[in-house]
Amino acid sequence: MTATVTSAPSRPTTASDTASDTAPGALRALARHRGRLIGAGVAVALVLGAVLLGGGSWPASLAVDLSGPLERTSDWIVDNRDGHPLFLYFLGHVSNVVVVSVRAVYLLLLALGWAGVTAAAGLVAWRVAGLRLALTSVAAFGACGLLGMWVPTMQTLALMVVAVAASVLLGGLLGLAAGLSDRMNRILRPVLDTMQVLPAFAYLLPVVLVFGIGVPAAVLATVVYAAPPMARLTALGLRGADAGVMEAAASLGATGRQRLLTARLPLARKELLLGVNQSIMMALGMAVIASVIGAGGLGDRVYQALASVDVGAALAAGVPIVLLAIVLDRVTAAAGERIGTPPAPRSRLGWTLALVTTAVVAVAGRLTDRLTWPDAWTVDTAEPVNSAVDWMTAHLYSGVPLVGGTADWAGRFTTWVLNPLRDGLQWLPWWAVLLTVGALALFIGTWRTAVTAVLAMAAIGVLGVWDPALDTLSQVLAAVAVTLLLGFALGIAAARSTRLGRALRPVLDVFQTMPQFVYLIPVVALFGVGRAPAVAAAVVYALPAVVRITAQGVRGVDPAAMESSRSLGATGRQQLFQVQLPLARPALLLAVNQGVVLVLAVVVIGGLVGGGALGYDAVFGLAQGDLATGLVAGAAIVCLGLMLDRVTQPTQRRDLAGKGA
Repeated sequence: MTATVTSAPSRPTTASDTASDTAPGALRALARHRGRLIGAGVAVALVLGAVLLGGGSWPASLAVDLSGPLERTSDWIVDNRDGHPLFLYFLGHVSNVVVVSVRAVYLLLLALGWAGVTAAAGLVAWRVAGLRLALTSVAAFGACGLLGMWVPTMQTLALMVVAVAASVLLGGLLGLAAGLSDRMNRILRPVLDTMQVLPAFAYLLPVVLVFGIGVPAAVLATVVYAAPPMARLTALGLRGADAGVMEAAASLGATGRQRLLTARLPLARKELLLGVNQSIMMALGMAVIASVIGAGGLGDRVYQALASVDVGAALAAGVPIVLLAIVLDRVTAAAGERIGTPPAPRSRLGWTLALVTTAVVAVAGRLTDRLTWPDAWTVDTAEPVNSAVDWMTAHLYSGVPLVGGTADWAGRFTTWVLNPLRDGLQWLPWWAVLLTVGALALFIGTWRTAVTAVLAMAAIGVLGVWDPALDTLSQVLAAVAVTLLLGFALGIAAARSTRLGRALRPVLDVFQTMPQFVYLIPVVALFGVGRAPAVAAAVVYALPAVVRITAQGVRGVDPAAMESSRSLGATGRQQLFQVQLPLARPALLLAVNQGVVLVLAVVVIGGLVGGGALGYDAVFGLAQGDLATGLVAGAAIVCLGLMLDRVTQPTQRRDLAGKGA
């Protein structure tokens, strides 16, 4: 028997059906041509603006002079610092607690002696990460002593311990609030965004104004700088807790407090420890920068050496900073990787043995009166380094046949790249700059990001530092261009070559753990002072992050897509440009964003080596106690960083095509 299928009677096609079918296609076409529409709108707006508004820099009538109010505020703080109740009964106590805490940790480190501290570092690394890292830790602390930097290292370590503890506590509390409350998360998100793009130098002047020069200002500036990553990662871990586990805990009658302590926090352990790791790295970088305001320790040695262009002394103090960063980074990272694995049967015995061994070594050092590192065991590296620098200056700085010297390269880069870029930006009408910023932000994000970027850029003009900000922007753009060119090339090569990836990994690890301040040492030796050295330091600082993110994005492309392209006969070049790079677009955009943020941080610090512009204003205001100059420059840096972050950070948006689907 043959089955007969009878179709349902069809109804006539109506106009509404036709409209509903064509609407999604039209919206998808509109989304597809989004860039062309924005470009056409910008072109029309440029023509109309040229006719109606003319050209020129930011109008003086739209600027606000804040020097008077800021100077009055500064005078009031200075006059009332010793007598106002706010300082006597709150800020004064905060300052005293910081001083006492740092001094207590420092005295404890001195009491342990060099042998006790070195043994403690090695034993903790051994218990957390194994023998190899234990030997690395012992060698790192030994190198600090050999370089004659044991006492400054202990000063920096004491400040670090207090600052990291306070950063973790403050960041953890903020992250706890953001992780448990949607409203608090919405409130804190823009604050943390702003703090993330705010260069470290901008934190110093307000803290110095309130607490003066010294350890309290250095510690509190470090806390403010290092707390945001802890807050972000804590909130991320708490909000990302497994919904099934949380529902199971609630079904068993657990209270909110019990669910937090027994479910949310244990599930977020990896994020919490990663937050501690990031806070340590940022605190170490800021502790070095805070030497400008009297933090002492290794940072002060680097700063003083840079001021006198003594590269040998700067390097002798910079190497211990790098070694401390590597050891702390590796130990905390290893602790994070071990989370979730069952402890060894004799784990508690091992920790007890480590504690007893440290105590025995410390007591032995005290009984033999060898608490401080012996002078006979130090090595003078400053003289050989300075001799090498003198040789480089004589043979590489200028006069190299065919290629020229490093000074020639810096001069050509300044003449051919930095000067034209700065002059071009300052030549553009102010409204054209705002329009371009808005168009870029709208192209990559939403109208909200465009409005935020335009308002941030307009605030720079209102503050009266339009031209210096464009000078800083020209340095950032030049450094970002070089960083992306090198970073994309190295990242793609590392992703496609396992051998190159393995070879680059230790190099990137070292460069990524070095504080910002340290990068100024070699560039001053090679390029002298000026804007080009500031750009070079920014490139070296931002390059590791761009290389890592690019390599991870290209390497993480779906293997099925790669296999399909190979089966269709695609060459390696076709696979790269038609499959890997398009699919890795989110990672590449993230690399651009991180490169911009990191470059800005060092370009501003480049004011110490002749970078000029906003960085110089911030340094000048800090050195002279000029609140108006320093604070206005810091606020402009914040606005510039916020604008660059919005222009380069893709926003999750509901596309037009998605709306029509």
